[in-house]
Amino acid sequence: MAIQTINPATGEVVKTFQPDSPEDVSAKIEAAEKAFRSWRETSFEERSRYMHKQADILEQEAEKYGKIITLEMGKPLKDAIAEVKKCAKACRYYADNAADFLKDEIIETEASKSMIAFEPLGVVLAIMPWNFPFWQAYRFLAPALMAGNVGLLKHASNVPQCALAIEEIVRKSGFPENVFQTLLIGSKEVEAVIENPVVKAVTLTGSEGAGAQVAEIAGREIKKTVLELGGSDAFIVLEDADLDKAAEVAVKSRMVNTGQSCIAAKRFIVVESIADAFLEKMKEKMAALKTGDPLTEETDYGPLARKDLAEDLEKQVKASVEKGAEVVLDGGRDGKDNAYFKPMILKNVKPGMPAYEEEMFGPVAAVMVVKDEAEAIKVANDSRFGLGGAVWTQDKEKGLRVARKVETGAMFVNALVASTPEMPFGGVKKSGYGRELSYLGIREFVNQKSIWVA
Repeated sequence: MAIQTINPATGEVVKTFQPDSPEDVSAKIEAAEKAFRSWRETSFEERSRYMHKQADILEQEAEKYGKIITLEMGKPLKDAIAEVKKCAKACRYYADNAADFLKDEIIETEASKSMIAFEPLGVVLAIMPWNFPFWQAYRFLAPALMAGNVGLLKHASNVPQCALAIEEIVRKSGFPENVFQTLLIGSKEVEAVIENPVVKAVTLTGSEGAGAQVAEIAGREIKKTVLELGGSDAFIVLEDADLDKAAEVAVKSRMVNTGQSCIAAKRFIVVESIADAFLEKMKEKMAALKTGDPLTEETDYGPLARKDLAEDLEKQVKASVEKGAEVVLDGGRDGKDNAYFKPMILKNVKPGMPAYEEEMFGPVAAVMVVKDEAEAIKVANDSRFGLGGAVWTQDKEKGLRVARKVETGAMFVNALVASTPEMPFGGVKKSGYGRELSYLGIREFVNQKSIWVA
């Protein structure tokens, strides 16, 4: 079955690709293994030169690659360009720090010398999603290649041009042939790749269901996995918060990538004494956002990445309203033949509603009003997800206290939840396990070998 690029803003089929055959996939895996045998012997200095060159290309050609992102998944062009440039930052971070992160760690024992050595595993498969088609891939690519591993990318089927563009950038940067390759395959072909003995580990960013399937296959094969899955981040607003700033960031956080972000704020947990005032400010700011052609500068948010995603979100909203959720800001779909979805705010969201129980992957804010800080923490933790979250208060010590009590992989006090190369990224509970980014991320796919010299 052909793999297509469909522009979600127009519904137009932009380009069609023939998928890799089983023979093509086998040849690429074999080529990756051969590339690894020499790549693992290169110095950090050599790897760093290529990685810095890659950063240069990403910065210099950000608009070119940003347009590919926009045409494939609908992200406003200005945001797509920013995403490409952010990838350059990750490349430079690992180019400059990988040698230090992976240097031998001397351990004092009774031996004459004992240490932990960090050695690459080999061929690592990355299964990546469409919502941040460059950034998600580079969160894996930069540390994996700097550690001496080689990569195979199975990207989401609706962003094949992004996948091939990333492979092109790696090649243009001077990396040896086959150190990083794209597999143009469907989901059903992934199992055979994981089962191939040459593939040593798997990293996936995607849905809870996809993560469970990959973990099951990798578990049978006794292969290391890192999973970054869904999220339903809590955005806690306490009674002493700066409401203007909190509302501004609340809207920005909910509308990141038209709401299609694992770490977008999704559940707004607001103390009742300030709930009405906060909601009014949030509604005003969200209603002022403009949609349209994502290639134009004035567009604040574009379509969802596919029409079926808009349909699924509409069903979640409808079911929540039928169960008693109140529509504070009305929006939703304008027509049935496109992927656009206007922002919505739902209030009185309760357990049992999709807006409470499920991840809402689009521009719908679910508001829960609570009586105090203790109830806010309880509601925040009443979720099977645990990826990110935020708390708003002018008392930073209180904010830190709340941050420690919320069950997530990351908490931000008075700030937008975001990923950055310096800080580890990942979740707990059904949001996955393992970490990307920081020194923790580069150590996920290495053999942490104990060496003892008597």
